[in-house]
Amino acid sequence: MSEPIRLSKRLIELVGCSRREAELFIEGGWVTVDGVVVDEPQFKVDSQKVALDPDAKAEQPEPVTILLHQLPGQSVEQALASIGAESLSEEHRFSKRPLKGHFLRLSCAGELQAGGSGLQVFTQDWKIVRKLTADAAKIEQEYVVEVSGQMSEHGLNRLNHGATFKGKVLPAVKASWQNETRLRLVMKNPAPGLIAQLCACVGLTIVSMRRIRIGGVSLGKVPAGEWRYLATKEKF
Repeated sequence: MSEPIRLSKRLIELVGCSRREAELFIEGGWVTVDGVVVDEPQFKVDSQKVALDPDAKAEQPEPVTILLHQLPGQSVEQALASIGAESLSEEHRFSKRPLKGHFLRLSCAGELQAGGSGLQVFTQDWKIVRKLTADAAKIEQEYVVEVSGQMSEHGLNRLNHGATFKGKVLPAVKASWQNETRLRLVMKNPAPGLIAQLCACVGLTIVSMRRIRIGGVSLGKVPAGEWRYLATKEKF
């Protein structure tokens, strides 16, 4: 019986490609072992059937951007650790096949307000990172905030035209009631703690808050703790 060899070496034997091409084919998810996609060039094979997709391209995989529905109380590190093939939203599994390389070198772009949950962006794409940092002052963020307490008189108007908190002038935001206990707040590049200050200045206490949109990108129907890929046509 022959010794197991690296998948990349077996692929070279099969199709006569270079070592680098073999690695790119495998890392791109174009190679199957007994019908199952394997994206690790170092994976060991012996008598299994190795096949290369007829449409395979020996190209560096495109960087991905992951939209996570972050859980309340999670740190960025905990949120990042929760991302894997098993936590991809069932409804969004048709869009792209998850590969191990998709979960490497992810950067958080645009952190949530402290205590917030909802849309969190992790990306391999430096252009997305630059967009969400350099253009942060131009990009809207939308939060749904569950509150308790009685809003002070003309409170909504104050939020929409600029309120004060402990002598500090707060930026005007787009504020409206979603229902009796939920505020919808839209703002650009909110400073840390801004939502808590906005609520406090009109007599409200935050119960929970969830970010649902950044620019033109909404979280969509992604269950808490799960994620989806940013679609090609979506733009922040």
